[in-house]
Amino acid sequence: MIKIIQGDITEIQADVIVNAANEKLFHGGGVARAIADAGGSVLIKESNEIIRKRGRLEIGEAVYTSAGNLKAKYVIHVAGPTGTKPEKLEQAIENVFQLAKRLEAKSIALPAVSCGIFGFDKKQGSEIIYRISKKYYKDMDVYLVSIDKEIIGYWKKYSSQQQ
Repeated sequence: MIKIIQGDITEIQADVIVNAANEKLFHGGGVARAIADAGGSVLIKESNEIIRKRGRLEIGEAVYTSAGNLKAKYVIHVAGPTGTKPEKLEQAIENVFQLAKRLEAKSIALPAVSCGIFGFDKKQGSEIIYRISKKYYKDMDVYLVSIDKEIIGYWKKYSSQQQ
């Protein structure tokens, strides 16, 4: 199932919460800041350890940490593209779902990766995220979560077109 939720991703009960991260896993703003604040210091410590051991993430690359104080088991951090680069966003979302499958997740909460402070076109980004989510919704419950009414509207539109 795919469920569209307007609200705070940190409040979602799912095996995996996805963090729209930057290449340095610095949780400075947007979804990343909200997840880091709610997850607590363990999540930040684990993120810093990943960067210390392997260096910065490539655009589209996904890694995971524990979820700290969140209701999830894991946080998957994905380095989304800045600007509108469709092939990079597609790669990022595919990598998220592939990693979630390896973690044997039964549910995943996914924000509109790159469609906020990273400047990806909201309509195009929402379509890419919805389309790729449709490939995996039989493997796990997918919660598409945003506080942005415009993005929620796009997801609902794509959902109604699929009926």
